[in-house]
Amino acid sequence: MKEFETYILPNGIKGIHRRTKSSIAHCALVVNAGTRDERDGEHGLAHFAEHAFFKGTEHRKAYQVNCRLENRGGELNAYTTKEDTTIHATTLRSDFAKAAELISDVAFHSTFPEHELQREREVIIDEINTYKDSPVDMIFDTFEDMIFEGSELGHNILGTKASLARHNSQSIKRFISRTHTTDQMVFSTIGNFSLAKVKSVAEQYFGLHAATKREFSRSKPTMVEPFERVVNKHTHQTHCIIGARAYDIHAERRLPLSLLINILGGPSANSRLNVVLREKNGLSYNTEATYTPYNDSGMVAIYFSSDHHNADHCRELIDRELRALRSEPLSARRLAMIKRQFLAQMAISMENNEGYMLGAGKSYLVHDEIDTLEEVYRKVSAVKAEQIMEVAEEIFLKTSTLIYQ
Repeated sequence: MKEFETYILPNGIKGIHRRTKSSIAHCALVVNAGTRDERDGEHGLAHFAEHAFFKGTEHRKAYQVNCRLENRGGELNAYTTKEDTTIHATTLRSDFAKAAELISDVAFHSTFPEHELQREREVIIDEINTYKDSPVDMIFDTFEDMIFEGSELGHNILGTKASLARHNSQSIKRFISRTHTTDQMVFSTIGNFSLAKVKSVAEQYFGLHAATKREFSRSKPTMVEPFERVVNKHTHQTHCIIGARAYDIHAERRLPLSLLINILGGPSANSRLNVVLREKNGLSYNTEATYTPYNDSGMVAIYFSSDHHNADHCRELIDRELRALRSEPLSARRLAMIKRQFLAQMAISMENNEGYMLGAGKSYLVHDEIDTLEEVYRKVSAVKAEQIMEVAEEIFLKTSTLIYQ
């Protein structure tokens, strides 16, 4: 049996399914539309639209949308990123068809009533206020805005209070009509069903919608000169991001870069930055490294927070680690350990069927295919120490820095 099976509906919506023995079913509609698809004056509209999906359809009032699965012990949720919007549900296996029908209803028949939108504006304004109280969230968003200056990729997802005030039912409908086209959708499922069963449900609830096609293309972000910026935020600690532009999601070198970032500041306690900043020197108890690939660009970021008087020392130690990774290939023993760790982390994450389903939907949407676990193992095993060193040299030779203090 294949790990994943795929199909395409007549209107262009793609489907991907993985059969499991679980009594729980997970499904999601993944749409290739996010905040980077907002035009001038639409800042925050993708996220506002995602909230508004749950506020009533041609067939249901808001409370009926919210209670349809909740009353049966299931759940319906959604989220927005820079490049996609996802509506997803988790239910008992017996309620899978109900979940699919509900997702289809909110995705294609939402009415976005104005009286409900006003309440949702207040919810998002509260999100914005909470976000402003978090220097960690703010510094990441500000850094991304600076590293992608001039591009919609830099916009934070929430928008602003001023932009929210401009958005209404008609602007949401225009945005959905322009960006949520059937050729940019994937229906992703995991559960104890045959492909024939899943395809039958998908055809019934998603296949009858008219085919629509995207009529615009995304603009690739222009390059930005490296910068160093210090902002006085009167924070109790110094917060710092050191980062750079990186490979897009299609690049062959994204895998060596993913390994490099995991070495630097991945989730394990033995990451190089955690060891040198926290375990050996006690300078920072909050450090991480991230790699975020997009369709046509990407970003790496090293973050740490520390007492103000320790910040310069932290930066010196980080710079030392980066220089070492750029100039010295990893030993064969160290490389083998890093690969085992990376693959184990991936395998453990796949134990979460909901996360696995969402990741598969996104992968199929972007790449039009999905690697099996065996194929991922093979690709990771083939990465050489010299490739990781070359990637470190290319990405971290010239970095940008943003400091809150």
